[in-house]
Amino acid sequence: MSDGVYEVTSVIERKLIDFEGHFHRLERSLSELDMTTPLTKEVLLSIHRRLIDKNSVNNGLIYLQITRGSAGDRDFVFPDPETTPQTVVLFSQNKENLLDSPSAISGIKIISIEDQRWGRRDIKTTQLLYPSIGKMMAKKVNADDAWMVQDGYVTEGTSNNAYIIKNGKIITRAKSNDILHGITRAAVLRFAEEAQMEIEERNFSISEARDAEEAFITSASSFVTPVVSIDGQNIANGSPGPMTQRLREIYLDESIKTAI
Repeated sequence: MSDGVYEVTSVIERKLIDFEGHFHRLERSLSELDMTTPLTKEVLLSIHRRLIDKNSVNNGLIYLQITRGSAGDRDFVFPDPETTPQTVVLFSQNKENLLDSPSAISGIKIISIEDQRWGRRDIKTTQLLYPSIGKMMAKKVNADDAWMVQDGYVTEGTSNNAYIIKNGKIITRAKSNDILHGITRAAVLRFAEEAQMEIEERNFSISEARDAEEAFITSASSFVTPVVSIDGQNIANGSPGPMTQRLREIYLDESIKTAI
């Protein structure tokens, strides 16, 4: 039933990026599914740190998943939380090139697809079939990812938030049930505002994105990554733009300072 939620936290130089934000979103996602948070923030932080130590994670990711637990039979009714303990799973993944990903230098190519997901995309559930299909659709045409479109406007990428830059202004869809409330998104917009960059939270179309000066995505594992083409058409000159590159620098500098 995809009756679970998850979080992915980046590790840079053995420290966790935006852990606080990921924990609070985890609590919200569980609450929206009428589930409790089975472990305290302090206990989860301790487990994250043990994984980093035991698996020698210098740069990489920690994946956390919490499901409602096994009911013991095939029934759409939720199991009784008093008698069915939740299942908590964590694992780590080493990614030594996390900071120096080739896509951060060259940018990524995306396609546009219809958004056919359910209506509560603000909950970070394990229900990822359609995003996975979108990734495969992109791969089949030698692209890197897909931006999903609903009622003529971009919602988000398959595993990231979507942005364009137009007239020097950062444009991204406003928070709602239509998109995931990205932790990296929140940090990037905060840092951009502190850097006195202009931000506009509104819908934008694929057509407007193709005509933009720059485009990019944000996520916990890609940080800020340029988008250089959409549906085979270059954005501007087809190279990562200066504002996107600056945003990536700012985000990484500030996030590493506050990592725990």
